[in-house]
Amino acid sequence: MNVPSLPASQSEPVSAEGVVAAGAYVDGRRVANIAISEASSWRAKPGHVVWIGLHEPDMALLGAVQKQFDLHELAIEDANNAHQRPKIEQYGEALFIVARTAQLTEGRIAFGETHIFIGDGYLVTVRHGASTSYTAVRERCESCPRALARGEDYILYAILDFIVDNYSPVLESIHEEVEEIEDYVLSNAITKAQIERLYMLRRDLLRLRNAIGPLVEVCRRLEHDELSMVRPAMQTLFRDVTDHVRNIQERIDSMREVLAFAFEASLLVGQAQETAVSKKLASWLAILAVPTAVAGIYGMNFKYIPELQWEYSYFVVMGMMALACLGLYWRFRRVGWL
Repeated sequence: MNVPSLPASQSEPVSAEGVVAAGAYVDGRRVANIAISEASSWRAKPGHVVWIGLHEPDMALLGAVQKQFDLHELAIEDANNAHQRPKIEQYGEALFIVARTAQLTEGRIAFGETHIFIGDGYLVTVRHGASTSYTAVRERCESCPRALARGEDYILYAILDFIVDNYSPVLESIHEEVEEIEDYVLSNAITKAQIERLYMLRRDLLRLRNAIGPLVEVCRRLEHDELSMVRPAMQTLFRDVTDHVRNIQERIDSMREVLAFAFEASLLVGQAQETAVSKKLASWLAILAVPTAVAGIYGMNFKYIPELQWEYSYFVVMGMMALACLGLYWRFRRVGWL
């Protein structure tokens, strides 16, 4: 099929607020940048696929998209409320998919959502919150028209794969910090601020695991269920996404275990340091107890004390106290208390 070139008037970027990109494709090549009001007419053309990307649209824009593709009201309502769990729902011949996105912001994991509408000849993405732009996905798909020509289910795969790939930089950053903490606590007692950081990291990792866990079921349905929008030839690609999500889950579990071990190790290190200090204090107290006891005996108010009038008694007593203290010091050093 001969693909017409983009008219000059259609090569300008879409300026509607909330619309990131809107294009019509034939055989994997973009033939037009379109307005939302033109989407249904472009979709109706044989062999055409409309791909629209929205970012935090208002209800008016969602209503315009709903009108163009006859989207279900419940799906539109969900897309307008960015507090959904990952899921996949079928409305007639169309699918509505929710996926959670994640980014690392100031040391904390920030979450967002992507809502995807997919039907015959169209795919619409709606991004909310912390999320990387899908411009990179569009550019990568457009650079390989043969792959993009597979249709809207391939675009769906590319977006889900991109979402899962973006979990890795978040985990890599956390993993580096986890390794630093692990190395530190083996030789030092951690501070209150570090304990709070350990807790925050574990909580963020748990939130991330809860956010991506249901995505396994979404990909499983895309892989196994007989959904009209997913051709059998594409199901193996969604299997790859499923494996990737499970790998991310394993990495999260591994890091949470390391953080738990780091916290336990820090407690053991702290207890060991406290025990060492207690041993030193007990050793010095035992050493000081000898002269204290002897001085106490000779300080008692008795008239007759043995060797009280002996000329060398002072030197003998002091020498015996010194020998006793040195003996105790040597003994405690030998057993490692000093």
